[in-house]
Amino acid sequence: MTELIDTPTAQLTGKRVAFLTAPEGVERVELTEPWTAVVDSGALAELLSTESGEVQTFDHLDRAETRKVDHVVGDRSVDDYDALVLPGGVANPDQLRQDQDAVAFVQAFVASGKPVAAICHAAWTLAEADVVGGRTVTSWPSLQTDLRNAGAEWVDQEVVTDGNLITSRNPGDIPAFNNALLEALAHGAASTDAG
Repeated sequence: MTELIDTPTAQLTGKRVAFLTAPEGVERVELTEPWTAVVDSGALAELLSTESGEVQTFDHLDRAETRKVDHVVGDRSVDDYDALVLPGGVANPDQLRQDQDAVAFVQAFVASGKPVAAICHAAWTLAEADVVGGRTVTSWPSLQTDLRNAGAEWVDQEVVTDGNLITSRNPGDIPAFNNALLEALAHGAASTDAG
């Protein structure tokens, strides 16, 4: 179990968090551990995808469990949620960045000022949504050139919070990622705090 910040459950009760994934290729632990942290803290979690049905999670390159989709992203609004989580996995963000509804949802969420948390390869979706220019972010190391080309300052840290963007590098960073997500959900995103 992930050690979490001491956030009173009452602060998060009634808050809704969208988890956006493609139908295939999401890294299971990057979906399930933040999901559990959100639910255990009293908030509601909903799985959005580009298609109805189920999403296939992976343990790196091996198929893992499937999860039922709650809503198709094109049918939802930023107004329905208090935060957005973008789990990684290599194939997941590569599919999301090719879906106009998913990209538009991410753009609108970042523009809303509400917390947007992306881990590992999920930063590809942020780059496609053109929301990292002038922001400090982190990600899986192989994405650093893509993020710099999109105008971001890339740093190698376990978690980076820049305004309403929260980013982490890999599954090993999940405890810090979850803490930053819950803190932002409870109190709103910090102004600019790299690290």
